[in-house]
Amino acid sequence: MDIKISPSMLASDYANLKDELKKCENGKADLIHLDVMDGHFVPNISIGAPVIAAMKKVCSIPFDVHLMISDPYFYADEFIKAGADIITFHTECNCDIEKTIDKIIAGGCRAALAVKPKTPIDTVFPYLNKLSMVLVMTVEPGFGGQSFMEEVMPKIAKLRKKCPEMDIQVDGGINTETVKIAGAAGANVFVAGSAVFKSDNPAQTIQTLKQNARS
Repeated sequence: MDIKISPSMLASDYANLKDELKKCENGKADLIHLDVMDGHFVPNISIGAPVIAAMKKVCSIPFDVHLMISDPYFYADEFIKAGADIITFHTECNCDIEKTIDKIIAGGCRAALAVKPKTPIDTVFPYLNKLSMVLVMTVEPGFGGQSFMEEVMPKIAKLRKKCPEMDIQVDGGINTETVKIAGAAGANVFVAGSAVFKSDNPAQTIQTLKQNARS
């Protein structure tokens, strides 16, 4: 499987988003991870579709939009129009999962499902034939800077055994050491926020994350 790094803009300097995106391009990031939070599904509020649309104008890397919101079906069209390439939403949401997946795909985006640390990975199994990726959260969603939860690694291993070719993403507490653990469990797409944007050399950090994931 290809190893992919998706820097999380949640940890970036919001006063200088264009420059922060350029760091990701220069570092050859594979995706840009954009966390959307509504204050209901998780206890935090972040960016919305207008900010993503503005960022899309100055970045050529595919946008990996993670909807931590209660009703992704209702808002999917907005994020499709804003320039999302992948839209991930949670199995724990309050809308029809299959209809939401179909809406995302019909809009020309790839669809992905996410599960919180305590949610069984089996909840994504009925939809695997329509998904491009599954996100296994390695922290409780809502805030950046949390510690990596190694106890969810068996979920990744179980999913990898069932889906040898699918992209499996991890998000939360990923750094140059924890990426080794998640990679060994079977993940191949790594969301890294603080590890990239707090680094003195983001480009080198992105490459180190890729190397360590392979190891």
